[in-house]
Amino acid sequence: MTHPGDIADAVVIGAGPNGLVAANLLADAGWSVVVLEAADEPGGSVRSGEVTEPGFRTDFCSAFYPLSAVSPFMTALDLEQHGLSWRHAPDVLAHVLPDDRVALVSRDVDRTAESVAQFAERDGDAWRAEFGTWQHIRDDLMDALFRPFPPIRAAGRLFRRMGTGDALRFARRAVMPVRALANELFEGEGAQLLYAGNALHSDLGPDTAGSSIFGWLLAMLAQDVGFPAPAGGAGEITAALVRRLESLGGRVDCGRRVDRVLIARGTAVGVRDTTGELVRARKAVLADVPAPSLYLELVGAEHLPSRMVDDLSRFHWDDSTVKVDWALSGPVPWTAKEAAGAGTVHLGGDLNGLARFSSQLSCGQTPKVPFLLLGQMTTTDPSRSPRGTESVWAYTHVPRGQKWDASRLQRAAERIEQTIEKHAPGFSSKVIARHVAGPEELGRHNISLVDGAVNGGTAAIHQQLIFRPTPGLARPDTPVDRLYLASASAHPGGAVHGGPGGTAAHVALLRNGFAGGAYRALIAATLSRITADR
Repeated sequence: MTHPGDIADAVVIGAGPNGLVAANLLADAGWSVVVLEAADEPGGSVRSGEVTEPGFRTDFCSAFYPLSAVSPFMTALDLEQHGLSWRHAPDVLAHVLPDDRVALVSRDVDRTAESVAQFAERDGDAWRAEFGTWQHIRDDLMDALFRPFPPIRAAGRLFRRMGTGDALRFARRAVMPVRALANELFEGEGAQLLYAGNALHSDLGPDTAGSSIFGWLLAMLAQDVGFPAPAGGAGEITAALVRRLESLGGRVDCGRRVDRVLIARGTAVGVRDTTGELVRARKAVLADVPAPSLYLELVGAEHLPSRMVDDLSRFHWDDSTVKVDWALSGPVPWTAKEAAGAGTVHLGGDLNGLARFSSQLSCGQTPKVPFLLLGQMTTTDPSRSPRGTESVWAYTHVPRGQKWDASRLQRAAERIEQTIEKHAPGFSSKVIARHVAGPEELGRHNISLVDGAVNGGTAAIHQQLIFRPTPGLARPDTPVDRLYLASASAHPGGAVHGGPGGTAAHVALLRNGFAGGAYRALIAATLSRITADR
């Protein structure tokens, strides 16, 4: 199919949330924008459909969006004006221990404090103190997290707000293992598990350096804004982003897989799709694809410094994933009643159990007792399934590099169901239909989920900030002028917050502004020093 006039100010590769956020921000600046998506519909991992049973709405990958609620890039787009609305479960999160005790997070801080105080009386006040710290620094911290690195002004405001001593102590906390931090803050296992379980939303176990910042951040977001879900399914976020972009004159072409970035004299000038059609870019090409795919496939090693190519060979993916979706004839029959009203449920162990799970993954072993993240979607949004029923999913991580044929996936799904059944006897009898997706299926759904990795690369500290995706600037700039990395492989990493896309758009606008030439010269010189051969 010919697309007349296929020339735009910006070409965006990939219509995932980062690509669509970037496209919207550039369109806001008056740029003409074309987004090319390999799949038959936009959204990447933010899509939904009926894969279990008619009438049951399933989110294919991501389902809850606390970071969308606080991201300056997402909130600035005002997607509610384009049809998006949010829903909340009665409670945010329940961590069910092996003995069926429950640690609960509610958006009511007193209810959360009461729950953790059942494990240790002083932990209620300790939780309130943590939430007070979060409220004190939240806006400056979010600004520092989501702005191009280094976020000098935002970090300066945060430093002044906290003071030197507290800022240093916060930095120490951020790089600690989450178990160590939780043990310092809380006496009881309930609050400790709320931190450790939230850290496992990444690929970091309780004893991994840097896991504390993820556990603390998600726990505080749960307390503050909850884990909201879009009314009607995850795809409604994508639909709102596309509607907004189209209202500004932007275009999304699906079923157009890009196989090459066009480069002339060291500058990105457009892209070529797999049919051979070209789209020229006057000002920028932004890529919402994993870093290895962009650099080694779409650009080519011949356009990159040899040391960067060597660095890319050391790129660390996060763990693979197995996900099961169910259509249930009724709510999950929890024996721990506190779990019934939670949108998100953690299952699979106490602190040592979570550590064993992570250790087995590190050893290349499929854990015998999986840690499960489970979503009760009808509890959160009644439109997800017929009245009286429940649409539910659960996922767990598995080691990378393993083969997952149909029989092995079947066994994994049964192990997941057995874990749920221990805490919800009769669960299996409520299953009307189920859908199982392993690493290969997830990769076919979204080619950016390489071998079922959902985070765009490990969240470990050695691949964060100036080390993401390779040792460099933690900025979206690349060795190719006017080409920008806009995916979860870039800072600030995974989750649906639009940070990598928003940052890439910001830098593309800067490059094309009054001081763009000086900016590029500075970036090129810095990249040259970083990637110079030994």
